[in-house]
Amino acid sequence: MTDELTWERRVSAMLKAELKRKGVTYAQLAGKLADIGVMDSEPNIRNKLSRGKFTAVFLVQCLEAIEVSSLRLSLD
Repeated sequence: MTDELTWERRVSAMLKAELKRKGVTYAQLAGKLADIGVMDSEPNIRNKLSRGKFTAVFLVQCLEAIEVSSLRLSLD
């Protein structure tokens, strides 16, 4: 069984990969989140992704903000 820290790292890595694919920096993500009504600072976003501790709501908000309409889950 995979421990929680491993799951957190996987989810964080998925979001970071989508940001990289879209060429979006943390500062740009903060702006794009603000555009959809989600107020969060660049340092706070950086910390969330570094720790891997954030809600599913935050994940979906980020994906929406950077216009990701589908996400492939690779669990190998």
